[in-house]
Amino acid sequence: MQTYKDKTELIKELKKRYLLYDQEFNDIKEEEKDLLQPGVDKTPSQNISYQLGWTHLLLQWESDESKGIEVKTPTPDYKWNNLKGLYQSFYKQYDSYSLQQQRELLKNQVSEIIKWIESLDHETLFVPEQRKWATTAAKWPVWKWIHINTVAPFTNFRTQLRKWKKEKGTE
Repeated sequence: MQTYKDKTELIKELKKRYLLYDQEFNDIKEEEKDLLQPGVDKTPSQNISYQLGWTHLLLQWESDESKGIEVKTPTPDYKWNNLKGLYQSFYKQYDSYSLQQQRELLKNQVSEIIKWIESLDHETLFVPEQRKWATTAAKWPVWKWIHINTVAPFTNFRTQLRKWKKEKGTE
């Protein structure tokens, strides 16, 4: 897994991967947002809904802990062994939004995550056990949670969108 020497490097990579991911939606028409293609496991709407769900959870975990609310990851309704159910809840939550609205929501959430990263000191971001919600048996620091819920899926899901467009015949 990629690592970062400081928050500036993390923010730079997050911005880069987000912008590349978002650009993939430029040539997907609104009426195609729910179209499933052979060999691709998500529609464009489901693809971005997944991103919206996880970025929202990151921000929610941080917000709840700062208010003294006990955080149950991934959510009080879903355990780690039921991620498929969690993903379905993301799809349902954002399904009524247009693709453009979903893109705008994600843009705003990525901006919030960047502001959050900027507000953290090096120790909080890079040393394990700085947040209760981030303290697991794996002892991941906060930056790793951010990476696996933003940079990594923006990169991997961009590939899925490209495959979706290829199957549709638009790439």
